[in-house]
Amino acid sequence: MRVLVTGAARAIGRATAEVLTARGHEVVATARDATSLKDLKVDRILNLDVSDDASVAAAVHAAGELDAVVNNAGRTGYGPLEDYPLDDIVQVLDVNTLGPLRLIQAVVPQWRRRGSGVIVNVSSVQGRIATPLEGVYAASKHALEALSETLHYELGHFGIRVVIIEPGYIAPGMKHTADHAGPDVYRELHEQWSGTAETLSGPGGRPGPELVGHAVADALEDPTTPLRVEVGPDAEMVLALRRTQTDAEFEATMRRALDLTW
Repeated sequence: MRVLVTGAARAIGRATAEVLTARGHEVVATARDATSLKDLKVDRILNLDVSDDASVAAAVHAAGELDAVVNNAGRTGYGPLEDYPLDDIVQVLDVNTLGPLRLIQAVVPQWRRRGSGVIVNVSSVQGRIATPLEGVYAASKHALEALSETLHYELGHFGIRVVIIEPGYIAPGMKHTADHAGPDVYRELHEQWSGTAETLSGPGGRPGPELVGHAVADALEDPTTPLRVEVGPDAEMVLALRRTQTDAEFEATMRRALDLTW
């Protein structure tokens, strides 16, 4: 398959491009700065800013006929919502939610006429739950999952598959370049929440991003892949609890596990 991967400069995006290439696929790797991809052994490297309409159109045109897209590009949104700058929230939503939709809208008309195509949207456990200090990121991923589910219903009729990938904590993690500390009264919450990843990942630490890369490749290759794919032991554990417990039960369980007293 010929697959375009967004956000391929590091972590999950880079690992996905490498796994897909190793499994025999033609990969078009993209990033806002394509020079960050110069050592990546793929079929094609392109600049792509998913928040820019013209950039999306140019990349899709340059990529040639595609069989699949992997929407992985994203940005964090970390901090208390009380005074989180609304303009910054808009930027997170623009990249994490509207970015994938821009790319999907650019490829779907041709795929619909052709009768085939695969969309893989990289979400997160935060696409199903929301946690302290990560409300902005969670909102963007909740919205992405809603759009993905609707697209599943709308596009399946035309032979186009949609898959949502839901990783837990994956090494090395996302870059936190614009965190919002918020008022000083939230200092204790920041301190309590700072060890969450290590607690949920366990003594073995976070799994490497290639775990997600293989999940993406499996989804592309297997037409029986379900709409949602959970990736990582922590994701499977947390989402299983969320499905089987009430809101109050889930909150109490997570408070005990994370020693959260806030």
